[in-house]
Amino acid sequence: MAPIATFGLVVLDCPDRRLLARFYADITGWEIDPDHQDGDWVQLRAPHGGPTLAFQQVPDYRPPRWPGSEHPQQAHLDFYVPDLDAAEQRLLAGGARKHAVQPGTAFRVYLDPAGHPFCLVRAS
Repeated sequence: MAPIATFGLVVLDCPDRRLLARFYADITGWEIDPDHQDGDWVQLRAPHGGPTLAFQQVPDYRPPRWPGSEHPQQAHLDFYVPDLDAAEQRLLAGGARKHAVQPGTAFRVYLDPAGHPFCLVRAS
């Protein structure tokens, strides 16, 4: 059966679209797409035209709180890395914060500069 659609991107709401775009560009190595920066929107350019990330600036942004349900995360991103410690050092230097709750050893939970939870997962 033919698919209904093609997956294109994940959009994260945030208080500063440019700051968050630079943060995730540093993580992924992707470039900020000069053709997709407009008003409250900034998008990354994924290699080979694949799915990508975009950042939408919203007024009165409130970050999710994990764990908990008062302001649920609703979604989060996982990034696979060969060395958790080395990746963590680079993330913290780039503006991430390590979350106080760390439920496993094969992955680590962080907060991006806008407060979105995301994980580094040890690549096997």
